[in-house]
Amino acid sequence: MIYITRKEHFSASHKLHMEDWSDERNEEVFGKCSNPNGHGHNYQVYVTIKGEPDKGTGFLVNLKTISSIINEYVIEHVDHKNLNEDVDFLRDVMPTTENVVKGIWEQLQPEMNKLNCSLHCVKLQETENNYAEYYG
Repeated sequence: MIYITRKEHFSASHKLHMEDWSDERNEEVFGKCSNPNGHGHNYQVYVTIKGEPDKGTGFLVNLKTISSIINEYVIEHVDHKNLNEDVDFLRDVMPTTENVVKGIWEQLQPEMNKLNCSLHCVKLQETENNYAEYYG
């Protein structure tokens, strides 16, 4: 079994805020992430697929194909967007790193099933120190 990872990036803003909480409670729980005007990140997304390489090409899947899929089904929808308001696949979801990485998986899974591989992991790095991984 071979595992191969493609890294892409995007920039987006979000706000972590519960409407039925006071501003004080939101700040207590979410800190700076509850800024009334939101805030942004330069995200790194790592998509790992697994399977057996083609005997002829040696590729599991051409990484250009993986890059195209990630860009079409994820990056084009999130890059320079407000994750709270502009992204259909995150509608009505608190855009925490945990929820965003799961949403990305759900966008990619059907497309990866069409290839000769399986989606193994999606890792979303929000900051230098914070990331979430989702394995389905």
